[in-house]
Amino acid sequence: MGKKLVAYFSAGGNTAKLAKKLAEAAGADLYEIRPAKAYTSADLNWQDKQSRSSIEMSDHNSRPELADKSADMSAYDTVYVGFPVWWYIAPTIINTFLESCDFSGKRIILFATSGGSGFGKAVQNLKGSAPDAEIIEGKVNPSAKDIDALSAM
Repeated sequence: MGKKLVAYFSAGGNTAKLAKKLAEAAGADLYEIRPAKAYTSADLNWQDKQSRSSIEMSDHNSRPELADKSADMSAYDTVYVGFPVWWYIAPTIINTFLESCDFSGKRIILFATSGGSGFGKAVQNLKGSAPDAEIIEGKVNPSAKDIDALSAM
């Protein structure tokens, strides 16, 4: 069995909690995907068309800069990638992360948090950012049972 990593972006803490539970269940390393400039609550106001998150999500070519550009994926076979669902896709910082590393031949298993939607077009939207990886739709708002199932993948 290959080495596993749980990489996650969390804006409000919910995804971080799930990531830590998944990492523990899977015996995986944990890595936080952090933006170079942290998001404020005003940045995350999806009702404001001029908020940072609204502007980034309306431009699918937006690539927020990462705080840490030294992530090394070479030791991992399976990488769980977690994020809050924004506008029915992954936040564009996830694209930045996937494009910043070599995921060739790796399995990427997605998990997400959401206030009510599913993955939407997240898998479709992320495939171009890691074209040589297998991207698997995991679970949104995984329960304890779902975390056990994900950790066994």
